[in-house]
Amino acid sequence: MTLRQERRNSADETREPDPRRWLALAVLAAMQFMLVLDMTVVNVALPKIQTDLHFSHSDLAWVINGYVLTAGGFLLLGGRLSDMFGRRRLFLAGVLVFGVSSCVCGAAVSSSMLVASRFVQGTGEALAGPAALGMIPVLFPDNRERMKALGAWGGIAGIAGTLGSVISGALTDVDWRWIFYINIPVVLFALVMVPRVLPENQMARAAHRIDVPGAVTATGGLVAIVYGLLQAASDPWASWQVLAPLLGGVALLVVMVVVETRTPEPLIPLRFLANRTRVTSNVLSMVIWAVFIGYAVLLNLYMQQVLHYSPLRTGLLNLPRGGAIAVGLVLCTKLMPRVGVKPVLAVGFLGSAAGLWVSSYIHVGSSYASAILPGIVVFGVFSGLCYPGLINGALHGVTGQDSGLASGVQNAMQQIGAALGLSAMVTLALRYTQHKVHAGALPAVAQTDGYVLAFRVGAIALAVGGVLALILLERVTTKMRMALAEVPATS
Repeated sequence: MTLRQERRNSADETREPDPRRWLALAVLAAMQFMLVLDMTVVNVALPKIQTDLHFSHSDLAWVINGYVLTAGGFLLLGGRLSDMFGRRRLFLAGVLVFGVSSCVCGAAVSSSMLVASRFVQGTGEALAGPAALGMIPVLFPDNRERMKALGAWGGIAGIAGTLGSVISGALTDVDWRWIFYINIPVVLFALVMVPRVLPENQMARAAHRIDVPGAVTATGGLVAIVYGLLQAASDPWASWQVLAPLLGGVALLVVMVVVETRTPEPLIPLRFLANRTRVTSNVLSMVIWAVFIGYAVLLNLYMQQVLHYSPLRTGLLNLPRGGAIAVGLVLCTKLMPRVGVKPVLAVGFLGSAAGLWVSSYIHVGSSYASAILPGIVVFGVFSGLCYPGLINGALHGVTGQDSGLASGVQNAMQQIGAALGLSAMVTLALRYTQHKVHAGALPAVAQTDGYVLAFRVGAIALAVGGVLALILLERVTTKMRMALAEVPATS
């Protein structure tokens, strides 16, 4: 760390905290809750959306992927812009874009109109998300308070992800369009309150160069890869319909890497990738969100299309996951200061893998209490253990100037993981379903078997994540445990 960075961190520690900081955190958290909610609030509504707007099975995934891909691809740019031009300013701009596009989503009259609006919604998330998280170091200069704020922030994503299904079920029974219109009151609340309770960060600086080419090639590459994965649900892997977008996406990502190494203002400076704990935490964030979103979507489809539950019943039956995640969050905040991030994340990932494997023991006649609920609870508790630790690890060792960048990277990993995981798990389930149908299985049996395969592949991915946590995260020492009281993120 340079002498200038040390002086800046020291100044952060000694300045007086803003008396409005907890109210400001509540306002930011309300909007962040809504941003995360929009990743999952469509889950239960997907069958109704599919019928009303005439989506195919594979194209239906774009209702989610249109949002998360744009958000994930441009979050890095949003994080850097918030550092350059001010986090409050970028947050308000993102909230406004998000609110307008929510109105258009609710009014959609065709599948293309809805997907296009979801892409714009993702742009609003890309501007608002990293700016909001980047405000926490500004609002909470005291490291102990900052750890509490980050812990509470980490719980927002998991709880919003679960409540999205419940809210979606309740609103879909009325009209699925209300899952988008519900955003409007929160957007208006944020636009009124943010200027009153949030200070502008004083470290905002004029931009010398904005790395738009890096953001565009990254987003374009990810969109192409996801498109190729979804095409594989209906076309052979070796077909041009699959290979062309997959290879084109990889090529765009290679171009992005070349652009990043040559631009004077890259989205992710090489120094940011020098910390092993930070890089590993971001990779693990991508893994757990890939599985979480894929599991949530497929489980909701199973309950509605195989077990024939209503949208409201399906949403309510997701509620125990929220309680289980809350239990995991509480356990994490108590365990992390004592044992560090590494063992908590390892146990969280391995336990989540066990929960998803338990969820794979479903069949066409399963009951909720015996076949679905146990997996929901186990997966919820252990995934809840992971979220605060992942955020602390992702912000490990960052300076105040780079907090927007760090939060942008962490959020991008969540969004990119969600898109890739959903596309991969949907493709696995659909391909295996088609294989079983061609082999003579009944459609409901074949569909269930496809979900089972996707769940088990997701469980294996989580188990690998647990092993990576044990191998790659820094070893906890007595010195590092003592440092937990002094820095916002440790291992």
